[in-house]
Amino acid sequence: MKLKHTDMFCRGPAIFCILGVFFACTSAENRLSPLRSTSDYRLSDIEKYTVEDPARAIHLIMGYRVVYGEESRYAQDFNAETAKRLADMEQQAGINMKEAQALALSEERWEDAASLARSLSTLGITVENTGAEPEIILSEAKDALEEGNNLRAFLSAVRSHELKPLSLSDLLPFLERAVEQKQRRTAAFFLQAANEAILMGRLGESPAAIPPNLREYAEGSDMVSDMVKGVATVLVDRGFRTEHGMTYPDQVQGSAFFVDSSGLLITNYHVIASEVDPSYEGYSRMYIRMGDASSPRIRARAVGWDKAMDLALIKADYKSDYVFPVVDRVIPKPGDTVYAIGSPGGLEKTVTQGIVSALGRRFLQLGDVIQIDAAVNPGNSGGPVIDRDGRLVGIVFAGVEQYQGLNFAVSAERLAAALPAMLKGGKAERPWLGLVLAETGSSSPRAEIIYVAPYTPSWEQKLQEGWIINSINGEKITAPQGALISALQDAIFPAKPGELVSLELRNPETDAVERRIIRTASRPEIPLAEAAEKDSKERMAAPLYGMILAPAVGKGFSASFFIKRVLRGSIADQAGLSEEDPVSIKAFRVEKETGIALIDVSVKKRRSGFMETFMRLAALLDSPDTL
Repeated sequence: MKLKHTDMFCRGPAIFCILGVFFACTSAENRLSPLRSTSDYRLSDIEKYTVEDPARAIHLIMGYRVVYGEESRYAQDFNAETAKRLADMEQQAGINMKEAQALALSEERWEDAASLARSLSTLGITVENTGAEPEIILSEAKDALEEGNNLRAFLSAVRSHELKPLSLSDLLPFLERAVEQKQRRTAAFFLQAANEAILMGRLGESPAAIPPNLREYAEGSDMVSDMVKGVATVLVDRGFRTEHGMTYPDQVQGSAFFVDSSGLLITNYHVIASEVDPSYEGYSRMYIRMGDASSPRIRARAVGWDKAMDLALIKADYKSDYVFPVVDRVIPKPGDTVYAIGSPGGLEKTVTQGIVSALGRRFLQLGDVIQIDAAVNPGNSGGPVIDRDGRLVGIVFAGVEQYQGLNFAVSAERLAAALPAMLKGGKAERPWLGLVLAETGSSSPRAEIIYVAPYTPSWEQKLQEGWIINSINGEKITAPQGALISALQDAIFPAKPGELVSLELRNPETDAVERRIIRTASRPEIPLAEAAEKDSKERMAAPLYGMILAPAVGKGFSASFFIKRVLRGSIADQAGLSEEDPVSIKAFRVEKETGIALIDVSVKKRRSGFMETFMRLAALLDSPDTL
C-alpha cells in the first residue's frame, strides 16, 4: 500500500501538469475560435421577413441550410417538411422582391428598381417583364436630363451604356445636352458611342444622323488655360487655436473643381471633414475662392461625402466658366504625361507637370490609387489631374513631404463610380460582407479569406477562414498580381447595402465548391476598429498584422501560440517573423483617435536561434483588404 501511495504521490505533479497543459490548450483554442451566435434561425422569423425584407429572408434561408441542413451537425433534425417549408419561403421571397421592383418602377424610384433587378438576377429570376438594370438606369438618365440634372443624367447614361450599348437615338439627347453645356469631353464620349452605334448598324442609322455642329464641337479640344477656370481654392475656417499661450487662425486649405454647371465641385473629404464629422465640436465655416487672396469668398456647403475614398461633393452659388467631365473612365499608363491643377500654399490655379509613376497603390480603404510625380504641395488636395487630351485622370489627395515627387491621386474612374451615392446627399453608404482577404498564390493570384468579422453577413452564414473566392455574381474576377482585392471590391461597389450578392467559394483542403447568396450590410466607417471591439486579440492578429496563430502548449494556465502562417508582405513578415515561431501576446490596444492598433508580443524567432524577443507591432485599422 505504501508503494502505491508513494506512486500516486509521485504522479500527482505530472497529473496537475497535464491538466495545466490541457486547460492552456483549450483556452488558446477558444481564443482563436470565431465567436458563436447566441441566436438561432427560427423559421417563424424567416417567414416574417419574406414580406418585410425579402432579401433578408433569402439570406437567412441560406444561413439556416448551412447551420441546420443535411450536411450540418444537426442534420438529424432537418426533415423533408422543413426543407419544403424553406423552399416555399424562398419562392415567396422571390415573388415579393419582383412585386417590390414593379412598384418601384411604377413610382419611378429608379435606383431602388435597379437594385432589386440586381438582386433578382443574383437569384436567377428573370426580370424581362419588370425591367432589367440597363433599361432602368437609362430611364433614370432620361428623367434626370428632362429635369435639368445634367450630372446625374450623364453618369446614368454612361452606366447604362457600359451595361448594354445604347442606340443612336438614345445617345443623341445626351450629346446635344453636353454640347449645350459646353462640356467637350462629355460630348466626345457620347459622340464616340454614337459612332460605334452607327458602325454596328443599329436601326439602320447613318453618320448623317449626327448634326454637324455637334460633331464639330465634340471633336475639338480644350486648352489647359480654359481648364484652370474651373478650379477653385477651398477654405475651411475653424476659428482659432491656442498653442503655448499664443492664438493662431485655424484654417484648412485645399482645392476643388467644378463637375456641373449648377455649382457642384469635387474635393477631398479630409479638406472639409470638420463640416460633416460628428466628432468635431468646434466652429467650422466653408468657402471657395475663384481668384487670389483679394477675391471674394463664396459660401459653400457639403452635399455628400465618402470618407473611405477621401472624396467630397460640395456646392457653391457660382457658375463656372469650365466644367470638368467625369464620364471618360480614363485608365492611364505608367509614363503618361499628366498635369495637376490646384492652389499649393494658396497660390491659386497653379499648374504642374509630371508623369504617372505607377498604378495600383493601396493607400485607401477601397480600391487603389495612382502615383504621380507632378509637384504637389499642401493646398493641392482635391485638385484635378488631367492628361494631354484634357481628360480627367484623377483627384490629388496626398503627398509624402519627406519624399519629393511621391504624390497620389484617386482615379477618375473611381470618382465616377462614387459620385451617384454622393449625389444622394450625406454620407455615402457602401456594401459590406464582413471579410478580410489576402492575395495568395504564386502563379495566379487568388483571394483567400483570412478573417470573418463577427456579427457580419459572412459571419451569419458561417464562411470559413482559408476558403478561396472563385467568383462574385457568377463572374470570375481576374487581375494582375497585387490588384485582385481591388478588383473584388469594384465588383460589389455599385451594390446598395441590403442587396443580394452571390459568392462561389472553394475549400482548398477538400476542393469542394459552395455557392452562397449573402445580403450585404452597410460598411462600417472603420471595419477593423469595430471588429477589434468584439473579437479576441488573438484572432485580430491575422487581419491586422498578417500572422495566423495556432494554439501551443502554454506555461501553467496562460495561453500561448505559435505562428501557423505569415502572410507575404504583411507587418509580421516585415518584422522578420516566420512560421513555427512561438508567440505570447502581452498587450493589445486600439487607438481610435490615431486609427492604429498596437500589439506587444514575446517571440522566440527560429531564425535567431529561438532567442526571446519582445516587440511592438503597429497596424492601421483602415485596412484596404476588406470586402
